[in-house]
Amino acid sequence: MTKSSVQLTISNRLHVFRAEHRLTQEQLAKAIGVTRATIVAIEGGGYNPSLELAFRIARYFKTDINTIFSVEEEQNEKV
Repeated sequence: MTKSSVQLTISNRLHVFRAEHRLTQEQLAKAIGVTRATIVAIEGGGYNPSLELAFRIARYFKTDINTIFSVEEEQNEKV
């Protein structure tokens, strides 16, 4: 019997939005209430923000979450 699971990979374009708005990581962090380290981790793909934080980021840039964050699905077959 095989089982199928879905692996989700979340990527983001936060660095692009930040660059377009000429913001430093520190400036964005202060504006949305997180540390610079959090912004570094999100941009580097080492940390996926909570849903609340993703909404805060999207609202800051006056766009929707899907414009900044994207999800790719990968099927994994288990035997």
